[in-house]
Amino acid sequence: MAIDPDTLVRFLDPADAGAQPGVLSPAETQILELINRKVAAAESLDELLAFLFDRLREISPCDRVSLAFVEENGRRLVSHRTRATYEPLLLGNGYAADLAGSSLETILHRGTPRIISDLERYLEQRPKSASTRLLVREGVRSNLTCPLAVEGRIVGLLFRSSRHANAYQDRHARFQTAIAERLGQAVEKAWRIEQLTAANKAYFEMLGFVTHELKSPVASMLMDAGLLMNGYLGPLEAKQREKLASLTRKGEYLLGLVQEYLDLARLEGGELKARLRPDIDFQTSVVEPSLELVRSQLENKRMELTRSIPPDLPRVTIDPDLVKIVMVNLLSNAAKYGFEGGQILLSALVSEGQLRVSVRNDGPGFSASHRSGLFRKFSRLDVPALRKERGTGVGLYTAWRIIQAHGGRIEAKSEEGRWAEFSYSIPQPS
Repeated sequence: MAIDPDTLVRFLDPADAGAQPGVLSPAETQILELINRKVAAAESLDELLAFLFDRLREISPCDRVSLAFVEENGRRLVSHRTRATYEPLLLGNGYAADLAGSSLETILHRGTPRIISDLERYLEQRPKSASTRLLVREGVRSNLTCPLAVEGRIVGLLFRSSRHANAYQDRHARFQTAIAERLGQAVEKAWRIEQLTAANKAYFEMLGFVTHELKSPVASMLMDAGLLMNGYLGPLEAKQREKLASLTRKGEYLLGLVQEYLDLARLEGGELKARLRPDIDFQTSVVEPSLELVRSQLENKRMELTRSIPPDLPRVTIDPDLVKIVMVNLLSNAAKYGFEGGQILLSALVSEGQLRVSVRNDGPGFSASHRSGLFRKFSRLDVPALRKERGTGVGLYTAWRIIQAHGGRIEAKSEEGRWAEFSYSIPQPS
C-alpha cells in the first residue's frame, strides 16, 4: 500500500489491487457471483446498487454507497446514484465537482483504489474540499473509493463510506476492485442510456421553446402582409403585390415548419394526449378548418380538391384538435408533392365501426421499396421527383403518433409516377 505524505490517504499499489485467488472470503465470493448474474440479467442500475448496498452492509462497514461518472473529457465528476442508511444526503445525486487539483484526480491517473481513514482530519488539511465538508456534515468519517474502468478507460468511481473512522483496510479495497471490475461495463451502459434520454428530453424542450417563440412573430408578419395585400394601407403596384405574395408563401412555409416541430416537441414531452370527445361533427370540426389552413397552398399550385364525404356522415368520437393536425399534414403534403394543376381527392366515411379517411393526390408518388421509410421520425423519401420539395420528415411521424394514440392505423400506397394516397382509420364506439 502506497502511503500519502499526510498518512490519512492511502492508495493501493497496482500490483496489489486485484483480488488474488483465495484472498476473498466465501461471503465476498458469493456476492461477486450474484453480481455477475444480475449484470447478465441486465438489471437496472438502481437494482444493482440496492443489491450491492444491502450485501456490503452484511459483511463489512458500509453506511453509504454512491456512483459518480467522469464527464467533460475528464474535467468533471458528477454524482449519479447514492444509497445510505441515513438522511439527509447533503452530497446527493447531481452534485458536480471539478477534478483538476483534487485528490480524486490521482485515482484517475493511478487507476487504483484510495482509502481515507479519517475525513475530519482530512478536511482540516484540505479545508477547500467542498465535497469532503458535505460528507463530514453527513457524519461520514472514512471513505473507500475505487475506479470503474471499461476497456482500460476510467469512466467513473465507486464510493463506499462509513460513519466510523479507520473502517477500511487493504482487503476491503481489493474486494471493491473486484466489484468494480464486474460492474464497469453494465454501469457505463446504463449511464449512457440515461444520458441519451436526458439529452433527448432537453432537445425537445429546447425545440418546443424555440418554435413557440417563432410562431407568434411569423404569424404576425403574415397578418401584416395580408393587410398590405388587401389594400388596407393603400393601393399596391403589380410588382409590390408580387413581392408580397412571395413573402407570404415563404412565411406560410416557415409557419408550417414551426408548427410541425412544435407539435413534435409537445408529443415527445407528453403534452399532446388524445382526449377523446364523443358526438364530433367531422366535417365542421376537422375538415373545414383544415382546408382553410391549406387553401393558399392549393391555390398557389392551381390544384383542384374534390370531397367525397356523405352529408349524413355519423358523428364520431375523436380528439378533434389532434386529428386536425393529421388532416392538415396530409392535405399539405398532397399539395406540396402533387402535380401542378393536379387533383386531390379527400374522402371520409364511417363503416364497420371505423372512421376511415383518405387523401389522394396526382403526383410522382413513391415505389413500394420506399414505403417503409414513411412515418418515421426525421425520415424523408430519397426520391428524385420529391427531393426538390423542402420537408422535415416530422409531419408524418406526428400523424402516426396521433393516430396510434387513438388506437387507429395510418398507411400509404402509391402508383409511382401517377398518384399517392395516405389513409387512416380510427375505431368508433358501436
